[in-house]
Parts: sequence; C-alpha cells; structure tokens
Amino acid sequence: MDFVPDNTVNKLILLYVLDKMEIPLTENSILEICSSQNDWVHWMDCKELLEQLIQSKFIYKPSTDNDENRYNITVAGRECLSQFYTRIPASRRDEIATFASENKLKFKRNQEYVAKSYKNADGSYMVDLKILEPLTTDSIFSISVKTDTRHSATIACKRWRELAPTVYEYIYSKIIEN
Repeated sequence: MDFVPDNTVNKLILLYVLDKMEIPLTENSILEICSSQNDWVHWMDCKELLEQLIQSKFIYKPSTDNDENRYNITVAGRECLSQFYTRIPASRRDEIATFASENKLKFKRNQEYVAKSYKNADGSYMVDLKILEPLTTDSIFSISVKTDTRHSATIACKRWRELAPTVYEYIYSKIIEN
C-alpha cells in the first residue's frame, strides 16, 4: 500500500525539503525536487501549498526585481517542523535527506550561476553570464560574451555552471586585490 499524504503532511514535506537543502530555492527548483524528480508532492498541490506556507509565515519569499524569487524556511517554519516532522514517514524523511545531500550543490549552482544566450541581428550570439547573490538574487558578477555560433553559445552556457567560481575568483584577484 502506497503512502498517500494529506495537505498537512505535504506542507511538512515542503518545509523539510527547504530545511534539508539549506539554501533558498526558486519555485521551479522546489517543483523539480518535489514533483518532477521525486513524487513527494503533486505539482498543482505544491504551488498551492507554497502560497499557504507563505501566508502562515512558515516560509519567506522576498520581493525582488526579477522573476527568480527564492523561498526559504522561517524560524516559525523550523519550529513547526521540529514539532511535527514525525508525521512525515521515516522512509520519506530519509529519501529527502539523501536527495538533499546528493543534489544541494547542483541546485545551488543552477540558481546562482545563471547563463542565457540570445541571437543578435547580425547572426552572432550574445551570452550573458551571471553570479547571483544567494539570498537577494542581486547580480554580484556579470559578463557578456559574443560568440559566432549557437553551438559555442550553448557550450559557454553549459560550462558556466562549473567554471563560474574559478572565473570570478581569477578576475576578482586580478582587478580588485592587486
């Protein structure tokens, strides 16, 4: 017999995910974690429950100028979770904890190291590479690179997530520290 959680347990699951991931998460990341990659909370329920958790002040979504708002658990959310986490089945808690430890860095990189490309009128491509501040989503580093082909733009976007810290450290050390 499969476990069928009610809305209260689903809210606790969302709080538990935010707690175990230990980083603020975008709505898309939460949906991917809870609904797409794992079948912990149905997609439509997840969106509705996020809003309910905001209204009850168990999670916080700061207002930002862009569409990359990040959700984070509040002190009240942590207190609630500490009181009622046992309502989440132990096997589900173990799944979430394992998933978080194995995937936290990937989600952090996906959210903080942003790369987008677009085609210019002359047929070349512009690649915008950014490092975002984790809590505010303000850009702490931004660079644009022009490439000749879509393929090279795509490669630059893919490489950025792995190379962003190294590139930033190098440029910072050469420009700021010297």
